[in-house]
Amino acid sequence: MALRIVQVATTPYADQKPGTSGLRKPVKSFIEQKNYTENFIQSILNSVDDKSLLICGGDGRYYLSDAVNLIAQISAANGVQKLVIGQNGILSTPSVSSVIRKLKASGGIILTASHNPGGIKGDFGIKYNSSNGGPAVERITNKIYEISKSITQYSICPDLKIDITKLGSTNYELENGKKFTIEVIDSIEIYLNLMKQIFDFNKIKSLLNNGKFNILIDSLCGVMGSYAKRVFVNEFGLKEDSLRNFVTLPDFGGKHPDPNLTYADELVAEMKTGKFDFGAAFDGDGDRNMILGKNGFFVTPSDSLAFIAANLNLIPYFKQKGITGFARSMPTAPSVDMVAKQMNLNCYEVPTGWKFFGNLMDKQLICLCGEESFGTGSDHIREKDGLWTVLCWLSILAEKAVNGEVSVQKLIEDHWSRFGRNYFTRYDYENCSSENCNRMMDYLNEQAAQGSLIGKTFSDTQYGGDNQEKIYKIVKMDNFQYLDPVDQSLTKNQGIRIIFDDTSRIIVRLSGTGSSGATVRLYVDSYIDDKSKLTRATDVTLRSLVKIALELTQVQKYTERDEPTVIT
Repeated sequence: MALRIVQVATTPYADQKPGTSGLRKPVKSFIEQKNYTENFIQSILNSVDDKSLLICGGDGRYYLSDAVNLIAQISAANGVQKLVIGQNGILSTPSVSSVIRKLKASGGIILTASHNPGGIKGDFGIKYNSSNGGPAVERITNKIYEISKSITQYSICPDLKIDITKLGSTNYELENGKKFTIEVIDSIEIYLNLMKQIFDFNKIKSLLNNGKFNILIDSLCGVMGSYAKRVFVNEFGLKEDSLRNFVTLPDFGGKHPDPNLTYADELVAEMKTGKFDFGAAFDGDGDRNMILGKNGFFVTPSDSLAFIAANLNLIPYFKQKGITGFARSMPTAPSVDMVAKQMNLNCYEVPTGWKFFGNLMDKQLICLCGEESFGTGSDHIREKDGLWTVLCWLSILAEKAVNGEVSVQKLIEDHWSRFGRNYFTRYDYENCSSENCNRMMDYLNEQAAQGSLIGKTFSDTQYGGDNQEKIYKIVKMDNFQYLDPVDQSLTKNQGIRIIFDDTSRIIVRLSGTGSSGATVRLYVDSYIDDKSKLTRATDVTLRSLVKIALELTQVQKYTERDEPTVIT
């Protein structure tokens, strides 16, 4: 029987503007507001010209299967010819990008709120990726938003029922004579085959099975659990006790699936016992990662990016295709810049958001990029990729191992000796008053426009430091903007920068990944190449700069918080 197509009248919502990575809201916004999900899906499809093949999948969080079913029903009614779905609706964000590129799809819909909490009291998200596999550029997301503000109806095939538990293709006929196909694929296979083309799995396997190098991988009950099991157990032959929290749960087991020192505290505690030589954690949708060495040695995302950049020639994929250039988000400490300079390569500074990296990759200007928010990736796809990053580390460690032994901490300290060290910290103030935070940004923008802080000096010792001769002098204050060298688009208002004469920086921006309220991120970084100071504690080294940052930004006043929610 042909599927009927129904036109449903609806009322638009004014709050469906995609943020840095799609539309993210509390789950209840999607399930309790009439047609909220349907409106946004229809807005996406109205903005897409090529509907021949779309990919769909998500991170396993609450409401996933319901949303997948709606996407299938609305896609069928809107002329999509084929919809490819990950088994059980599961596809990590990096995997969606790899599937789009492998199958040459016109785009994909990712159901994720990334590192935000899950469950019925948590968050949900819908994100559209373009044919290059990367997040839709602002031109497309703005179009989606404009449509969402004026939408009056959506089209749906309400009788379409799908089974996403079984692999295979099913063909449907619609009452208008058109055909529609749904194919359920293995969630991991295409991505795994890509990883095998990039890395020498045999060499990594030898390191992991030599009896001298023990690893611990924590998926925080997110989507990466099944990927980690397939790779580390099935491919590398490790026992399951090398994995933690590898069963994907709709509420992430009540955990906050953000791989940092605060929320991945179980991993941090186990690594501090000294039983493991390497540890890693992933976020909800698998695009972020945290790297730890023995005894809990923390590798900042900025250092991780720079270390990988300095050792790309050890990875088969880059040996074959070459190294073109690097990029980092503006708030990321410029550690990778030092590597690029020594390698005589360009290093681009872009706004936060992976879509900016995608443009550079498509023109082969860069092959590696990263954000301080625990995201690293390369041109193998157009998303940050947590498992790829871990495999990069293990590839490099395997190459550098001596008699089967290798130390993450020693390699990073050797890296600092060679390139200098960018001390970095980030203070997050989550779920604050949006009105107050906007007032804070207005205040800082006014300071930047007036240039009233230029030339102002601060004594290190007066702010708790121990360097009696150190004076910080402000030489620049602005709101970062970016002129894309590829399409010449100008992106403004990407964060307040306060830059000192020694290149130290204070940065303030409002996050685009929260689902409610406002999240303020305060970044402080300082470059040091004095070998006697390269292994000092971060909180000691940056003590005075942090106090200066708190004073200049008045972030505690505007957020009404004495302490940040998270310190990275």
